[in-house]
Amino acid sequence: MHPSLLSRLQSPADLKHLSLDGLTELAAEIRSAICDQVAQSGGHLAPNLGVVDLTIAMHRVFDFGHDRLLFDVGHQCYPHKLLTGRYPLFSKLRTRGGMAGFPEPSESNYDLFSVGHAGTAISTAVGMARGDSLNNECWSVAQPLGRRVVSLIGDASICNGVAMEGLNNAGTLKRQFLVVLNDNGMSIAKPQGALAAYFDRLRLSHTYGEFKRRAKEIAKRMPGGHTLSDAYHAMGEVSKTLISEETWFEHFGLVTVGPVDGHDIPTLIDVLNEAAHFDRPMVLHVKTIKGKGFLPAEGDATTFHSPAAFSVQYATEGCRVELKKGARSFTAAFGEALGELMALDPKVVACTAAMPDGTGVAKVMPKFPERSFDVGICESHALDMLAGLAKTGWKPFFAVYSTFLQRAFDQAFQECALQGLPVRLCLDRAGYVGGDGAVHHGFCDIALLATLPKACLMAAMDEPSLKAAMHFMAEFDAGLSAVRYPRDSVSSMFTNDACPAFVFGQARPLITHAHPVAAILAYGTMAIESGTALQELAAEGIEVDLYDARFAKPIDSALLKTLVSKGIPILTVEDHSIRGGFGSCVLEACNEHGLDARQIHRLAMPDSWVYQAERSEQLAEVGLDASSIASKVRALISAPMREFTNA
Repeated sequence: MHPSLLSRLQSPADLKHLSLDGLTELAAEIRSAICDQVAQSGGHLAPNLGVVDLTIAMHRVFDFGHDRLLFDVGHQCYPHKLLTGRYPLFSKLRTRGGMAGFPEPSESNYDLFSVGHAGTAISTAVGMARGDSLNNECWSVAQPLGRRVVSLIGDASICNGVAMEGLNNAGTLKRQFLVVLNDNGMSIAKPQGALAAYFDRLRLSHTYGEFKRRAKEIAKRMPGGHTLSDAYHAMGEVSKTLISEETWFEHFGLVTVGPVDGHDIPTLIDVLNEAAHFDRPMVLHVKTIKGKGFLPAEGDATTFHSPAAFSVQYATEGCRVELKKGARSFTAAFGEALGELMALDPKVVACTAAMPDGTGVAKVMPKFPERSFDVGICESHALDMLAGLAKTGWKPFFAVYSTFLQRAFDQAFQECALQGLPVRLCLDRAGYVGGDGAVHHGFCDIALLATLPKACLMAAMDEPSLKAAMHFMAEFDAGLSAVRYPRDSVSSMFTNDACPAFVFGQARPLITHAHPVAAILAYGTMAIESGTALQELAAEGIEVDLYDARFAKPIDSALLKTLVSKGIPILTVEDHSIRGGFGSCVLEACNEHGLDARQIHRLAMPDSWVYQAERSEQLAEVGLDASSIASKVRALISAPMREFTNA
């Protein structure tokens, strides 16, 4: 192998000058580069290893500087990025100034959308296909220089409801449109549901090379009537032998080809060449192995989906992989607390949407298999299902990343809050998430959920407060409730004192003085950053009170009245958008109770996008780290009282 092959690659056009053996060599190089880099920095390993050959073949056949490539679940994009001139950025993967872990248009014109959520690629591809047609720029036999459109969907995101809607509309197109289904038998975890079982059966079938018999009838049944009766004849001989009859996609009006071996580069190139010249919507069903080329990832694709940095020790009997261990995480603390709660209360049920490991629900699934559910990448369905469970007397807890809750807000409104049903939301990855960047930040859950009447919104600052919040939620039956916590380690700063139980709408005093010069109302783990800031200020003789707000809805109005009456600056601190966040809830409470809000000041996530970096770096960048909080307090106590509050 010549390691310089990847580094010499200037653009995907260079692939056309490589032999098939050269492409195979390049695939091995890319896999090696991905393994080496993720071992150092962490990142999405198994999903990227699985699509190396497929990505090379697609870039060999199509010109995605001109044609359109839309990614679904963008964590499959590393090979694409390495083929499109971003190898020099790879050594700083998921860091500021380095390569983003998801498609990012600001990084390259080869990336059309910032992509971090599932199910979107087919719909955005349909939009671009229609736009190119309206612009008279789409490829056709009569316009061979036009743009082709390809969407790559995989990791079981085809089960997502938005993907279904996209397929339904894609079948009405009367132009070239290719959906490449990367079927690796996996989501982030094992895929769930009837559709996943359908693909399992299809993968096990040995007859997929014998689907020619009814291909012409399939083409006739597609939208467009008799104009498609000759579609079969327009296909190449390879595709004809791989046309699948009685497929699920046929009902959407898409000719289906495959399954095809997603690691056989020559065959992939042949099939893709024919698909590129087919002027109707098509699904190319490709079978891949998640983690291909790295045996530990092939054997345990869930663990190696997005591992932390790791090391590999080689020995005569094989290799051993050690994942680098960090401090105890909120996710681990949640999983343990959930197990304790389910053991204590037989009415508690738990649910996740394809993230059992990422949310900690995996810890309870073996112990309580009848009361724990993974619905796959279907957040909207999950919340409606849990509403049904709540309606029948159960106590549902939905563990979901804050960024993915957005996909189920309508269900939180209609089927949960409007019905007065006590569905409980446990929002992991709230605030800044580090290397995953803007596509995964949990920045708007308060703004969304605070609009729902009778909703109860909380945040945990450490492990004891997370457990206390969950116990409160288990007994809260007045409506929807939520607790948020970050992708971070739990702190022991305030654990010497016993954590008091959560009482509806009451904050917890952490540090108080007889004559404070200012007070901080901190939401969630910002109490920890603020506590560190107060240590710095105390060394200077500056006495500041600190409260763990606990609730964004309802606000502790009694405490607020007391603090406002002292006439001292009050600083709210949160890792949520400044628009509609905890600080906004405090200002609204002041207005509601006729309180003077001129001394209320807010620190929060700014009204701008923050990209990939370490979470600590992101907090420092926007002034939410301990040092910045201390500086803000110094400025407040030295400034004259402002006439009105604005930000």
